[in-house]
Amino acid sequence: MAPEKSPLELLRESKSSIEEIVARMLSIKKQGDPKSENRELLTQIFLNFINLRESCDSDGRRESEKRDGVSNGFAASQSHVREEPLPQSHHIFREFKSKYPNIDLISEQDFFRDAPEAIKSQMLSNHSSHDLMLKRLNFELHQRKQVCKLRAELEQPKKCLLEANAERNKFLSTLPLHLKSLKKASLPVQNQLSLPSPKKLKYHDLAELLPPPLYLVYSKFMAQKEAFEENIDIEVSGNLKDAQIYARQQAPESSDDDGKTHRKRPKKESSDEAGLYGVHPLKLVLHVYDDETPDPKSHKLVMLKFEYLLKLNLVCVGIEESQDGPEKNILCNLFPDDAGLEPPYQSTKLILGDDHAFDESITSRPYKWAQHLAGIEVLPEVSPFVTGKDTQNSDTASLSDHYNVQTVLRRIRTQKKKAKLILM
Repeated sequence: MAPEKSPLELLRESKSSIEEIVARMLSIKKQGDPKSENRELLTQIFLNFINLRESCDSDGRRESEKRDGVSNGFAASQSHVREEPLPQSHHIFREFKSKYPNIDLISEQDFFRDAPEAIKSQMLSNHSSHDLMLKRLNFELHQRKQVCKLRAELEQPKKCLLEANAERNKFLSTLPLHLKSLKKASLPVQNQLSLPSPKKLKYHDLAELLPPPLYLVYSKFMAQKEAFEENIDIEVSGNLKDAQIYARQQAPESSDDDGKTHRKRPKKESSDEAGLYGVHPLKLVLHVYDDETPDPKSHKLVMLKFEYLLKLNLVCVGIEESQDGPEKNILCNLFPDDAGLEPPYQSTKLILGDDHAFDESITSRPYKWAQHLAGIEVLPEVSPFVTGKDTQNSDTASLSDHYNVQTVLRRIRTQKKKAKLILM
Protein backbone atom coordinates (compact mmCIF):
# COMPACT_ATOMS: atom_id res chain seq x y z
CA MET A 1 0.00 0.00 0.00
CA ALA A 2 1.44 3.34 -1.04
CA PRO A 3 2.10 5.81 1.80
CA GLU A 4 -0.40 8.64 2.19
CA LYS A 5 0.76 11.80 0.54
CA SER A 6 1.18 14.96 2.58
CA PRO A 7 -0.98 18.03 1.89
CA LEU A 8 2.08 19.84 0.51
CA GLU A 9 2.73 17.08 -2.04
CA LEU A 10 -0.94 17.06 -3.04
CA LEU A 11 -0.80 20.83 -3.48
CA ARG A 12 2.23 20.58 -5.74
CA GLU A 13 0.69 17.79 -7.86
CA SER A 14 -2.63 19.65 -8.20
CA LYS A 15 -0.80 22.84 -9.15
CA SER A 16 1.27 21.06 -11.84
CA SER A 17 -1.81 19.29 -13.23
CA ILE A 18 -3.81 22.52 -13.40
CA GLU A 19 -0.94 24.31 -15.14
CA GLU A 20 -0.69 21.54 -17.77
CA ILE A 21 -4.45 21.62 -18.38
CA VAL A 22 -4.48 25.42 -18.74
CA ALA A 23 -1.52 25.22 -21.13
CA ARG A 24 -3.39 22.60 -23.19
CA MET A 25 -6.51 24.81 -23.33
CA LEU A 26 -4.46 27.81 -24.48
CA SER A 27 -2.81 25.67 -27.15
CA ILE A 28 -6.22 24.53 -28.44
CA LYS A 29 -7.41 28.12 -28.60
CA LYS A 30 -4.25 29.30 -30.33
CA GLN A 31 -4.11 26.50 -32.96
CA GLY A 32 -7.84 26.62 -33.65
CA ASP A 33 -8.46 22.94 -32.82
CA PRO A 34 -11.97 21.73 -32.02
CA LYS A 35 -13.15 22.79 -28.57
CA SER A 36 -14.82 19.52 -27.74
CA GLU A 37 -11.80 18.56 -25.64
CA ASN A 38 -12.22 21.64 -23.38
CA ARG A 39 -15.13 20.07 -21.46
CA GLU A 40 -12.99 17.13 -20.41
CA LEU A 41 -10.14 19.43 -19.46
CA LEU A 42 -12.45 21.56 -17.28
CA THR A 43 -13.68 18.41 -15.56
CA GLN A 44 -10.08 17.47 -14.72
CA ILE A 45 -9.46 20.96 -13.27
CA PHE A 46 -12.52 20.69 -11.02
CA LEU A 47 -11.41 17.25 -9.85
CA ASN A 48 -8.02 18.68 -8.91
CA PHE A 49 -9.70 21.47 -6.90
CA ILE A 50 -11.91 18.91 -5.11
CA ASN A 51 -8.88 16.79 -4.19
CA LEU A 52 -7.07 19.89 -2.94
CA ARG A 53 -10.06 20.95 -0.82
CA GLU A 54 -10.33 17.48 0.70
CA SER A 55 -6.63 17.50 1.53
CA CYS A 56 -6.92 20.91 3.25
CA ASP A 57 -9.92 19.77 5.31
CA SER A 58 -8.14 16.63 6.50
CA ASP A 59 -5.05 18.63 7.41
CA GLY A 60 -7.19 21.11 9.36
CA ARG A 61 -8.84 18.31 11.30
CA ARG A 62 -5.48 16.85 12.24
CA GLU A 63 -4.19 20.24 13.43
CA SER A 64 -7.34 20.84 15.47
CA GLU A 65 -7.00 17.45 17.16
CA LYS A 66 -3.37 18.16 18.05
CA ARG A 67 -4.24 21.63 19.39
CA ASP A 68 -7.08 20.28 21.53
CA GLY A 69 -4.79 17.65 22.97
CA VAL A 70 -2.18 20.23 23.90
CA SER A 71 -4.80 22.57 25.45
CA ASN A 72 -6.29 19.78 27.55
CA GLY A 73 -2.87 18.76 28.80
CA PHE A 74 -1.96 22.35 29.67
CA ALA A 75 -5.25 22.89 31.53
CA ALA A 76 -4.72 19.70 33.49
CA SER A 77 -1.19 20.70 34.44
CA GLN A 78 -2.35 24.19 35.48
CA SER A 79 -5.08 22.73 37.66
CA HIS A 80 -2.57 20.41 39.24
CA VAL A 81 -0.18 23.27 39.93
CA ARG A 82 -2.92 25.33 41.61
CA GLU A 83 -4.41 22.53 43.69
CA GLU A 84 -1.21 20.87 44.83
CA PRO A 85 0.42 23.61 47.03
CA LEU A 86 -2.86 24.91 48.53
CA PRO A 87 -3.09 22.40 51.42
CA GLN A 88 0.62 22.78 52.12
CA SER A 89 0.62 26.63 52.17
CA HIS A 90 -2.71 27.10 53.94
CA HIS A 91 -1.05 27.30 57.35
CA ILE A 92 1.18 30.17 56.10
CA PHE A 93 -1.78 32.56 56.03
CA ARG A 94 -2.52 31.82 59.70
CA GLU A 95 1.12 32.25 60.74
CA PHE A 96 1.50 35.62 58.90
CA LYS A 97 2.38 38.49 61.26
CA SER A 98 1.56 42.09 60.40
CA LYS A 99 4.35 44.67 60.06
CA TYR A 100 2.37 47.24 62.07
CA PRO A 101 5.41 48.58 64.02
CA ASN A 102 6.65 50.05 60.72
CA ILE A 103 3.50 52.04 59.93
CA ASP A 104 3.70 55.76 60.68
CA LEU A 105 1.63 55.90 63.85
CA ILE A 106 2.14 58.00 66.91
CA SER A 107 4.79 56.54 69.20
CA GLU A 108 3.75 54.76 72.38
CA GLN A 109 5.39 57.43 74.56
CA ASP A 110 3.44 60.21 72.82
CA PHE A 111 0.27 58.13 73.00
CA PHE A 112 0.48 57.66 76.76
CA ARG A 113 1.36 61.35 77.20
CA ASP A 114 -1.21 62.99 74.87
CA ALA A 115 -4.11 60.55 74.47
CA PRO A 116 -7.26 61.28 76.48
CA GLU A 117 -8.29 58.88 79.25
CA ALA A 118 -11.44 57.90 77.37
CA ILE A 119 -9.30 56.27 74.67
CA LYS A 120 -6.63 54.83 76.96
CA SER A 121 -9.17 53.22 79.31
CA GLN A 122 -10.96 51.29 76.54
CA MET A 123 -10.56 47.52 76.33
CA LEU A 124 -10.59 46.57 72.64
CA SER A 125 -8.73 43.23 72.61
CA ASN A 126 -7.53 40.54 74.99
CA HIS A 127 -4.11 40.64 73.39
CA SER A 128 -2.15 43.48 74.99
CA SER A 129 -0.08 44.48 71.93
CA HIS A 130 -3.11 44.35 69.66
CA ASP A 131 -5.16 46.34 72.17
CA LEU A 132 -2.45 49.01 72.28
CA MET A 133 -2.37 49.16 68.48
CA LEU A 134 -6.15 49.66 68.29
CA LYS A 135 -5.99 52.42 70.90
CA ARG A 136 -3.24 54.19 68.96
CA LEU A 137 -5.33 53.94 65.80
CA ASN A 138 -8.34 55.39 67.61
CA PHE A 139 -6.22 58.23 68.93
CA GLU A 140 -4.95 59.01 65.42
CA LEU A 141 -8.54 58.97 64.16
CA HIS A 142 -9.43 61.37 66.96
CA GLN A 143 -6.58 63.69 65.91
CA ARG A 144 -7.61 63.58 62.26
CA LYS A 145 -11.17 64.53 63.17
CA GLN A 146 -9.84 67.50 65.16
CA VAL A 147 -7.70 68.58 62.19
CA CYS A 148 -10.71 68.35 59.85
CA LYS A 149 -12.76 70.41 62.28
CA LEU A 150 -10.00 73.04 62.49
CA ARG A 151 -9.79 73.12 58.70
CA ALA A 152 -13.53 73.74 58.45
CA GLU A 153 -13.17 76.60 60.94
CA LEU A 154 -10.31 78.13 58.90
CA GLU A 155 -12.13 77.84 55.58
CA GLN A 156 -14.53 80.64 56.50
CA PRO A 157 -11.80 83.25 57.25
CA LYS A 158 -10.01 82.13 54.09
CA LYS A 159 -13.16 82.72 52.06
CA CYS A 160 -13.55 86.18 53.60
CA LEU A 161 -9.92 87.04 52.81
CA LEU A 162 -10.29 85.89 49.20
CA GLU A 163 -13.38 88.05 48.78
CA ALA A 164 -11.54 91.01 50.32
CA ASN A 165 -8.58 90.47 47.97
CA ALA A 166 -10.93 90.28 44.99
CA GLU A 167 -12.50 93.60 45.97
CA ARG A 168 -9.08 95.20 46.42
CA ASN A 169 -7.88 93.89 43.05
CA LYS A 170 -11.01 95.28 41.46
CA PHE A 171 -10.34 98.65 43.08
CA LEU A 172 -6.68 98.57 42.00
CA SER A 173 -7.70 97.80 38.40
CA THR A 174 -9.84 100.97 38.33
CA LEU A 175 -7.27 103.04 40.23
CA PRO A 176 -5.41 104.30 37.11
CA LEU A 177 -8.66 105.76 35.75
CA HIS A 178 -9.36 107.45 39.07
CA LEU A 179 -5.82 108.83 39.21
CA LYS A 180 -6.10 110.09 35.65
CA SER A 181 -9.34 111.90 36.41
CA LEU A 182 -7.82 113.24 39.63
CA LYS A 183 -4.81 114.61 37.74
CA LYS A 184 -7.12 116.22 35.22
CA ALA A 185 -9.21 117.79 37.97
CA SER A 186 -6.10 119.07 39.79
CA LEU A 187 -4.68 120.91 36.75
CA PRO A 188 -6.34 124.25 37.65
CA VAL A 189 -4.88 124.02 41.16
CA GLN A 190 -1.44 123.21 39.77
CA ASN A 191 -1.64 126.17 37.41
CA GLN A 192 -2.78 128.44 40.24
CA LEU A 193 0.12 127.32 42.44
CA SER A 194 2.57 127.41 39.49
CA LEU A 195 3.45 123.75 40.01
CA PRO A 196 5.33 121.95 37.23
CA SER A 197 3.11 119.79 35.05
CA PRO A 198 3.65 116.00 34.87
CA LYS A 199 4.67 116.39 31.25
CA LYS A 200 7.33 118.89 32.23
CA LEU A 201 8.59 116.62 35.01
CA LYS A 202 8.78 113.77 32.50
CA TYR A 203 10.94 115.89 30.18
CA HIS A 204 13.16 116.84 33.11
CA ASP A 205 13.71 113.15 33.88
CA LEU A 206 14.52 112.42 30.24
CA ALA A 207 16.86 115.41 30.10
CA GLU A 208 19.13 113.70 32.63
CA LEU A 209 19.95 111.14 29.91
CA LEU A 210 20.83 113.77 27.30
CA PRO A 211 24.46 114.22 26.25
CA PRO A 212 26.06 117.37 27.72
CA PRO A 213 25.68 119.51 24.54
CA LEU A 214 21.96 118.78 24.17
CA TYR A 215 21.44 119.16 27.91
CA LEU A 216 22.98 122.64 27.74
CA VAL A 217 20.67 123.57 24.85
CA TYR A 218 17.68 122.23 26.80
CA SER A 219 18.60 124.14 29.95
CA LYS A 220 19.11 127.41 28.02
CA PHE A 221 15.74 127.27 26.27
CA MET A 222 13.97 126.25 29.49
CA ALA A 223 15.61 129.14 31.35
CA GLN A 224 14.59 131.55 28.58
CA LYS A 225 11.00 130.32 28.73
CA GLU A 226 10.72 130.50 32.53
CA ALA A 227 12.56 133.81 32.95
CA PHE A 228 11.01 135.82 30.09
CA GLU A 229 7.81 133.79 29.42
CA GLU A 230 9.07 133.04 25.94
CA ASN A 231 6.44 131.57 23.60
CA ILE A 232 8.23 128.29 23.03
CA ASP A 233 7.91 124.66 24.04
CA ILE A 234 10.79 122.23 24.20
CA GLU A 235 10.41 118.46 24.37
CA VAL A 236 12.72 115.48 24.79
CA SER A 237 11.88 112.52 22.54
CA GLY A 238 13.55 109.33 21.41
CA ASN A 239 14.29 105.79 22.55
CA LEU A 240 14.47 105.71 26.34
CA LYS A 241 15.95 102.19 26.62
CA ASP A 242 18.78 102.92 24.18
CA ALA A 243 19.51 106.18 25.99
CA GLN A 244 19.73 104.35 29.33
CA ILE A 245 22.10 101.77 27.84
CA TYR A 246 24.29 104.52 26.39
CA ALA A 247 24.32 106.39 29.71
CA ARG A 248 25.41 103.22 31.56
CA GLN A 249 28.21 102.69 29.05
CA GLN A 250 29.42 106.26 29.52
CA ALA A 251 29.21 106.12 33.33
CA PRO A 252 32.65 106.40 35.02
CA GLU A 253 34.04 103.29 36.69
CA SER A 254 35.33 103.29 40.29
CA SER A 255 37.62 100.28 39.75
CA ASP A 256 41.31 100.21 38.83
CA ASP A 257 42.80 101.29 35.52
CA ASP A 258 42.57 97.82 33.98
CA GLY A 259 38.86 97.74 34.73
CA LYS A 260 38.39 101.17 33.18
CA THR A 261 40.18 100.16 30.02
CA HIS A 262 38.11 97.00 29.76
CA ARG A 263 34.89 98.96 30.31
CA LYS A 264 35.63 101.51 27.60
CA ARG A 265 35.89 98.96 24.80
CA PRO A 266 32.14 98.54 24.18
CA LYS A 267 31.80 102.34 23.89
CA LYS A 268 34.21 102.44 20.97
CA GLU A 269 32.63 99.43 19.33
CA SER A 270 29.15 100.92 19.59
CA SER A 271 30.27 104.23 18.09
CA ASP A 272 32.08 102.44 15.26
CA GLU A 273 29.01 100.37 14.47
CA ALA A 274 26.86 103.52 14.34
CA GLY A 275 29.21 105.14 11.79
CA LEU A 276 30.32 108.74 11.50
CA TYR A 277 26.75 110.05 11.51
CA GLY A 278 25.43 107.97 14.40
CA VAL A 279 23.12 110.10 16.56
CA HIS A 280 22.25 109.93 20.24
CA PRO A 281 18.99 108.05 20.99
CA LEU A 282 17.38 111.21 22.40
CA LYS A 283 16.74 114.49 20.60
CA LEU A 284 15.23 117.89 21.39
CA VAL A 285 12.14 119.24 19.65
CA LEU A 286 11.67 123.04 19.89
CA HIS A 287 8.25 124.55 19.10
CA VAL A 288 8.52 128.25 18.25
CA TYR A 289 5.25 130.27 18.33
CA ASP A 290 4.42 133.70 17.01
CA ASP A 291 4.96 136.29 19.75
CA GLU A 292 2.72 138.93 18.14
CA THR A 293 -0.63 137.10 18.11
CA PRO A 294 -3.03 137.33 21.10
CA ASP A 295 -3.00 133.55 21.50
CA PRO A 296 0.59 132.51 20.70
CA LYS A 297 0.01 128.77 21.08
CA SER A 298 -2.61 128.85 18.33
CA HIS A 299 -0.04 129.90 15.70
CA LYS A 300 3.05 127.70 15.54
CA LEU A 301 5.73 129.17 13.31
CA VAL A 302 8.26 126.35 13.12
CA MET A 303 9.32 123.15 14.86
CA LEU A 304 13.08 122.49 15.15
CA LYS A 305 14.86 119.29 16.10
CA PHE A 306 18.29 119.21 17.76
CA GLU A 307 20.37 116.04 17.35
CA TYR A 308 23.83 115.15 18.61
CA LEU A 309 26.30 113.25 16.40
CA LEU A 310 28.33 111.04 18.72
CA LYS A 311 31.37 110.41 16.52
CA LEU A 312 31.74 113.95 15.15
CA ASN A 313 30.83 115.75 18.41
CA LEU A 314 28.40 118.05 16.58
CA VAL A 315 24.92 119.36 17.28
CA CYS A 316 22.77 119.37 14.14
CA VAL A 317 19.53 121.30 13.70
CA GLY A 318 16.74 120.67 11.22
CA ILE A 319 13.13 121.63 10.62
CA GLU A 320 10.60 118.92 11.46
CA GLU A 321 8.13 117.98 8.73
CA SER A 322 9.78 120.29 6.21
CA GLN A 323 9.74 119.48 2.49
CA ASP A 324 12.55 121.93 1.67
CA GLY A 325 16.17 120.85 1.55
CA PRO A 326 18.72 122.05 4.13
CA GLU A 327 20.06 124.64 1.69
CA LYS A 328 16.62 126.22 1.14
CA ASN A 329 15.12 126.47 4.62
CA ILE A 330 15.23 129.48 6.92
CA LEU A 331 18.09 128.11 9.03
CA CYS A 332 20.72 128.38 6.30
CA ASN A 333 20.42 132.19 6.31
CA LEU A 334 19.91 132.65 10.02
CA PHE A 335 23.44 134.06 10.47
CA PRO A 336 25.89 135.20 7.78
CA ASP A 337 28.56 132.73 6.67
CA ASP A 338 26.73 129.90 8.45
CA ALA A 339 24.89 127.83 5.83
CA GLY A 340 25.63 124.52 7.57
CA LEU A 341 26.94 122.94 4.36
CA GLU A 342 30.30 121.95 5.82
CA PRO A 343 31.61 121.05 9.29
CA PRO A 344 32.33 124.12 11.41
CA TYR A 345 35.59 122.83 12.93
CA GLN A 346 38.93 121.71 11.58
CA SER A 347 38.91 118.48 13.61
CA THR A 348 35.60 117.43 12.08
CA LYS A 349 36.89 118.14 8.58
CA LEU A 350 39.89 115.88 9.22
CA ILE A 351 37.58 113.07 10.32
CA LEU A 352 35.37 113.42 7.22
CA GLY A 353 38.32 113.44 4.81
CA ASP A 354 39.69 115.65 2.08
CA ASP A 355 36.39 116.65 0.48
CA HIS A 356 34.98 117.83 3.85
CA ALA A 357 31.54 116.94 2.51
CA PHE A 358 28.72 116.53 4.95
CA ASP A 359 26.19 113.79 4.17
CA GLU A 360 23.48 115.39 2.00
CA SER A 361 20.90 112.76 2.98
CA ILE A 362 20.82 114.13 6.54
CA THR A 363 18.18 116.86 6.87
CA SER A 364 19.81 118.34 9.98
CA ARG A 365 22.88 120.56 9.58
CA PRO A 366 25.78 121.49 11.93
CA TYR A 367 25.24 125.26 12.11
CA LYS A 368 27.82 127.28 14.01
CA TRP A 369 25.20 129.00 16.18
CA ALA A 370 23.97 125.55 17.27
CA GLN A 371 27.49 124.62 18.39
CA HIS A 372 27.71 127.87 20.39
CA LEU A 373 24.37 127.16 22.07
CA ALA A 374 25.59 123.65 22.93
CA GLY A 375 28.82 124.95 24.43
CA ILE A 376 31.04 123.28 21.82
CA GLU A 377 33.79 125.85 21.32
CA VAL A 378 37.10 125.51 19.47
CA LEU A 379 39.56 128.00 18.07
CA PRO A 380 38.77 129.39 14.59
CA GLU A 381 40.89 128.22 11.68
CA VAL A 382 42.16 131.78 10.99
CA SER A 383 42.75 134.46 13.59
CA PRO A 384 40.41 137.50 13.31
CA PHE A 385 43.46 139.78 13.40
CA VAL A 386 44.83 138.10 10.26
CA THR A 387 41.58 138.58 8.36
CA GLY A 388 41.43 142.22 9.48
CA LYS A 389 37.70 142.04 10.25
CA ASP A 390 36.26 144.26 12.95
CA THR A 391 33.96 141.85 14.71
CA GLN A 392 32.21 144.62 16.62
CA ASN A 393 31.17 146.59 13.51
CA SER A 394 30.59 143.79 11.01
CA ASP A 395 27.23 142.32 10.15
CA THR A 396 28.32 138.98 11.53
CA ALA A 397 26.86 138.33 14.96
CA SER A 398 29.38 138.20 17.77
CA LEU A 399 29.95 135.16 19.93
CA SER A 400 27.74 136.63 22.60
CA ASP A 401 24.93 136.84 20.04
CA HIS A 402 25.42 133.19 19.18
CA TYR A 403 25.20 132.31 22.84
CA ASN A 404 22.12 134.46 23.26
CA VAL A 405 19.01 132.27 22.98
CA GLN A 406 16.82 135.33 22.60
CA THR A 407 18.77 136.42 19.51
CA VAL A 408 18.41 132.99 17.91
CA LEU A 409 14.65 132.93 18.54
CA ARG A 410 14.22 136.47 17.23
CA ARG A 411 16.05 135.65 14.01
CA ILE A 412 14.08 132.41 13.56
CA ARG A 413 10.78 134.30 13.83
CA THR A 414 12.04 137.03 11.48
CA GLN A 415 13.24 134.59 8.82
CA LYS A 416 10.01 132.58 9.04
CA LYS A 417 7.87 135.68 8.56
CA LYS A 418 10.04 136.82 5.62
CA ALA A 419 9.61 133.42 3.99
CA LYS A 420 5.82 133.68 4.36
CA LEU A 421 5.80 137.17 2.84
CA ILE A 422 7.82 135.93 -0.15
CA LEU A 423 5.34 133.11 -0.70
CA MET A 424 2.44 135.56 -0.56
